[in-house]
Amino acid sequence: MQQKTTILKYTKLTVLTVFFGLMSISTFAQKIKIDGVAVVIGKNIVLDSDIEKFKQEVDARSEGKITISDCEMLEKLMQQKLLAHHAIVDSVAVSEAEISGRVDRSVEYFTQQYGSLDKVIKAYGFNDLDDLKKELYTVQKENVLIEKEQQNITEKIDVTPEEVRLYFNGLKKNEELPEFPAEIELAQIVLNAAPTKEENDRIVTKLTEIKKQIEEGASFKMKAIINSDDPMVTQNGGRYEVTKDSPFIKEFKEMAFSLDIGQVSKPFKSDFGYHLMQLHEVKGNMRVASHILMQPDIPDTRLKDTQQRAEQIAKDIKEGSITFSEAVKKYSEDKETKNNGGVIVNPYSGETKFDLTRMDPALYARVAELKKGELSDVFFDQNRTGEKMFKFIVMKDRTDTHIADLVEDYVKVQDLALRKKREETITKWAKGKIKDTYIKMSEVHSKCSFEKNWKKEISK
Repeated sequence: MQQKTTILKYTKLTVLTVFFGLMSISTFAQKIKIDGVAVVIGKNIVLDSDIEKFKQEVDARSEGKITISDCEMLEKLMQQKLLAHHAIVDSVAVSEAEISGRVDRSVEYFTQQYGSLDKVIKAYGFNDLDDLKKELYTVQKENVLIEKEQQNITEKIDVTPEEVRLYFNGLKKNEELPEFPAEIELAQIVLNAAPTKEENDRIVTKLTEIKKQIEEGASFKMKAIINSDDPMVTQNGGRYEVTKDSPFIKEFKEMAFSLDIGQVSKPFKSDFGYHLMQLHEVKGNMRVASHILMQPDIPDTRLKDTQQRAEQIAKDIKEGSITFSEAVKKYSEDKETKNNGGVIVNPYSGETKFDLTRMDPALYARVAELKKGELSDVFFDQNRTGEKMFKFIVMKDRTDTHIADLVEDYVKVQDLALRKKREETITKWAKGKIKDTYIKMSEVHSKCSFEKNWKKEISK
């Protein structure tokens, strides 16, 4: 029981740092009501509602294992606002592309969580997609500023092997060694179910007919609403603002910048399908254009043939007539994993390891019971571009839940030691910057006891 208690102490020391790096994913301001201002840091504010909102998020992320008081959460939020304020003071550069990319990824994440964009907009009290994106833009811009300011402060910070050893021994002595969750490494073989040439030709012919109708006076917006497979078409009629830094696919951006105002493109192909585009406006470096997306249908016979081929490859691997690595090179059609042995990269960490308890539920269900070296059943999947495929997965490696070991988990322990040292560096930086920063705190929150001198009390 003692070990469990100390693990939770350790978690509280580190999880908040990680949490604040992810906070915009699901906790941006709902446009419901204006509430009280808890504190002003420079030109940034912390609302009373922010404190409760982020407390709830920490509770959800830690599955109720971490409790944090209002005053503790306020101090964490004040440090974030202090970093954001001094990022502006230090002229930290933030590009439009990196903010827009994060906004789009957040919208995609929310849509997956709620099932539709309409539900997201309704749940958070926004008027429409543009309203939602404006709020997300503000949140994500601040997040980028905070991250870059932290990087500037800690860029020269590193830990030596001796510091890692001392850090580990300190945790061990105090019975605070963390428990690392079960982790797995996966690889896959993917066979795409491609449409027939006849179906591709049908789509191109249909788009060519629509092009002619638009050039003869038909409404592009109405044609898009009726024909487009773009899921956003009901919200924006197929209309987008495009810059060269926008996170659109290459073919989409190139076409937007090649058209004259009013011109309708010929049908063109991307990973998403076939497009038709019309340019409406040129605003400096921005193009305002609309598109129609049509995705070819794939007949059931083609799907069945693809499934049977995948099942035969899996059978050959199990029988030993070909290795998994050889099969990846020979058969797999997934662009992202074909050239690295089929290994799947965790999209949230950028690493090849997955925390078994924090995986996508659908993927978890397919691999949770696999032993090292075992193959999953062949299953159907579809990616964000609409491509249909059959795939199967191998469990390349698997590590069960365990208490940290310096040798086996050296990289993880090193990362924790480095994270702690960086946090200490930022804390030291914050204590110095507080003196030179305008801070105004509400009467209620001025009664809190803080680790740092946010109230700027004169030492006696």
